[in-house]
Amino acid sequence: MFKLRSLFTPFLLLLVLMTPALSLADDTTAPAQQEEDAAPKVNPSVELPKMQKILDKIKGQVSGDTNENQLNQLNEMALELSGNAETLGQALVPQLQQLDAQLAVLGPAPKADSGVKETPEVTRKRATLESQKSKLADQIKQADGIKNGALVLSSQIVNLRRDQLKNQLALNSGSILGPRFWAPLVSRQDLDGEKISDFVGELQDTAALSWEPGWRMGTVGWLLAAMLVMTLGRRYSEEFLAWVSINKMPEGRLRRSFLAAAIALTTLMAVVLTYNFMALAFTRRDEVSADVQDFVERLAQVSVYCGLIAGLGRAFLSTRRPSWRLPAISNEVALALKPFPPITAALVFIFQTAESFNYTVGTSLNTTIFANGLTALLIGSTGLAISMRTNRVRRRMAQEGNPPEARPTVVGLVQLALTLTAVAVLLSLIIGYVTLARFLSYELIWCGILFGAFYFLSHLVNDGCESLFSVSSATGKRLQTSLNIDERYLQQAATLLSALGKTVLVGFVALALLNGTFASSTPIELIQKVIEFWGGKGLESLNIVPAHMVNAILCLVVGIYVLRSVRRWLDKDFLPKTTMDIGMRVSLVTLFSNIGYVLVILLTLSIMGLQWNKLAWIVSALSVGIGFGLQEIVKNFISGLILLTERPVKVGDLVSISGIEGDIRRINVRATEIQLGDKSTVIVPNSQLISQNVRNATMGNAQGVVTIQLTFPLDIDPVQVRELLLEVYRENERILETPEPSVSFKDLTPGGIVLSVTGNVASQRQIAGAKSDLLFDILTRLRKEGIVLSTPQTMIIERRAVPAGTANDGESLV
Repeated sequence: MFKLRSLFTPFLLLLVLMTPALSLADDTTAPAQQEEDAAPKVNPSVELPKMQKILDKIKGQVSGDTNENQLNQLNEMALELSGNAETLGQALVPQLQQLDAQLAVLGPAPKADSGVKETPEVTRKRATLESQKSKLADQIKQADGIKNGALVLSSQIVNLRRDQLKNQLALNSGSILGPRFWAPLVSRQDLDGEKISDFVGELQDTAALSWEPGWRMGTVGWLLAAMLVMTLGRRYSEEFLAWVSINKMPEGRLRRSFLAAAIALTTLMAVVLTYNFMALAFTRRDEVSADVQDFVERLAQVSVYCGLIAGLGRAFLSTRRPSWRLPAISNEVALALKPFPPITAALVFIFQTAESFNYTVGTSLNTTIFANGLTALLIGSTGLAISMRTNRVRRRMAQEGNPPEARPTVVGLVQLALTLTAVAVLLSLIIGYVTLARFLSYELIWCGILFGAFYFLSHLVNDGCESLFSVSSATGKRLQTSLNIDERYLQQAATLLSALGKTVLVGFVALALLNGTFASSTPIELIQKVIEFWGGKGLESLNIVPAHMVNAILCLVVGIYVLRSVRRWLDKDFLPKTTMDIGMRVSLVTLFSNIGYVLVILLTLSIMGLQWNKLAWIVSALSVGIGFGLQEIVKNFISGLILLTERPVKVGDLVSISGIEGDIRRINVRATEIQLGDKSTVIVPNSQLISQNVRNATMGNAQGVVTIQLTFPLDIDPVQVRELLLEVYRENERILETPEPSVSFKDLTPGGIVLSVTGNVASQRQIAGAKSDLLFDILTRLRKEGIVLSTPQTMIIERRAVPAGTANDGESLV
């Protein structure tokens, strides 16, 4: 390897001792000339090309095959070159200022029409100074370019070293049961030892700065403030919020959800403020090094996540107020799990501190693997211990005759996922995939934080909306009075706002799962990603890649779940509170589902990277297929859309088509289900309801007509029978008073008088029942009054044997 360090030796001493030494005109003052003669002269025109050559050689070495130690040496050389270039540029600045001052003394050149003439010597001196100034400015610019180029190269070397480290970490690095994993505890590499010692020295210097006279009392004050915030501050803040929940919140579920959120929030704030106060106690001075400041800022981000872990755990268990506990967890299980949230938060903070330390110091591969493996080991063991202890407590409760609470299916799935992930972490460590184990352990914590926060926030949003718009609360009464609206509209607003809030939370959780992981994204970064996603960043061009395929599958699953949830919410919660009839509600839900599924499929294909301008051949093939094989399907589909939008028939209508009469129960994409009177179902293609004659008996809320025709003997009193029939109709509760029942004389036949009695009922569905009741009443009243119905006359012809010669020849007519 080319020894680049040897190239620096000729001018390192010169750069340190260098002073302005540029020769000017012959009439320069004697003191300035003496200073220039006393200082060693450095020619920037010679040194700058040397520096550029060194920078190019470093770039050439970096682009070749290099290991970790070589990259580290090249990084140090690039930083050294950047410092030398900066020193040279700063040394040239006073010379440039001196030239500016001399040019100011000479002044600007006189204008041609001013009449002022200057000597040739002054003109020559001004031209010489301006030429020197231009050359010096170019040299300063070149020095700045070399400095910036060296800094950029150093950053690229660091990124290349990190990429190589990640690639090496992704491979099998050895089991934690082998001696190679535990080697950093026994023998530390010289390079690591030197780096760690240097950084520990910086930390010690930082602590010493905070304990110097004049700063000591402030350090003690900040430390006391941190202790008070973590103990008394957290406790009394929680007590105050509990008092607000009990005394200021309306009665209901909002109190419990608010208190749970208050517990999580106060714990988070206490942890974050405690850490920041302690950080201010030691790092508030300007003399603290940049590496220490970076290290402290990284831990500040970690304190946020640790506060969330501890706060959400305390809110879930709520051991101090068991009756206010949101999840269905028995008190015994909650007490058994009480130590785990603070233990998990402490472990995360400790090992994130170790990883931040390694990151700042730049330790070797073996040390980094050891820290990552130890992190995954303790986090995975903690997760497995939580699951095992929960099962043990529940079994003990069952044996003691105190059966535990019935767990929902979701809770069982969460515990199963926790157990499987913890086992996967431990197995990965045993077989040697340390990086995979670390990833799984931090993903476990990340998912726990997200889902825990979603659980509490969704309850808080739902309970808050219900309480805000409830007529039993002050705000609900005020809204109802000021807006003069019905109670059901307030309920609709509460349901709608709750659904919108949950939708936003679901979107944020999905975005966080896709774009962030624990210790890789801060809350501010997640918010920035939400804004960027909302603005369309990242959606300009999509290609089919494995990551997009995974995102597409996740989008499809989440989209179908959200679509079904919204459909169920519309069908069960929102639409029943409106004044729409059931047919209109079913049509809206069906139309929403069809459009929603189409949009979800299109969005899934777009995320996969499918470009629609390249699908012309598929459209052509579909056109041919539609023309031949899919004609009926498309026709029925379009007919279904017409039925849902134009609504000539709707769900709940009583229709007759092709001799089939029944109630429409469902209008699907292809066919319509009609339920007959015997509860059987007939499937009718949608196109038949569009192209054939259909009788809609209930369209426009049409009334039903009950008509009964009766035949009476010729000797009855028609007026008496008419009054009797009208009285029976009027007494029936189903017969409407308007229009009034009527009796008409239909026909007069040899068999008797035919009378028709007619009355209206409220619905077509009441005709059969009303007609049956009326016939029972009419026959009963006719028998009571002694009026009989006409008996049909029957002609019977008999043949019998008779003596020969009689007139009728054996026939008789009866």
